[in-house]
Amino acid sequence: VQLQASGGGLVQAGGSLRLSCAASGRTFTTYAKGWFRQAPGKEREVVGAISGSGESTWYLDSVKGRSTVSRDNVKNMLYLQMSSLKPEDTGVYYCAAGASVTSFAGGYGMRYWGKGTLVTVSS
Repeated sequence: VQLQASGGGLVQAGGSLRLSCAASGRTFTTYAKGWFRQAPGKEREVVGAISGSGESTWYLDSVKGRSTVSRDNVKNMLYLQMSSLKPEDTGVYYCAAGASVTSFAGGYGMRYWGKGTLVTVSS
């Protein structure tokens, strides 16, 4: 069971990027999936999440309106599209699978974690 995030890098403020998370080892279609991030010296926080069906989503207030979490259950992929990036979006981004969007919003109950990908937003 593995989750692997990719797509990070150095981006200028105001730019956009798309993170991907590939799941392998088992079928994750019934799990909610989402993204966390951890900035240097700060606690990890949930960025966004999507239900197993893709019908429900949740976003951190600071990224709402400029971020979209999506998933492709056929390809077993999860995505995070972010635009209008800010230096405060800098951090290591992790994908995870958990019970529900509600659990992601509460920051608990994650069952599987992927290795992170670093996003650096320069001012």
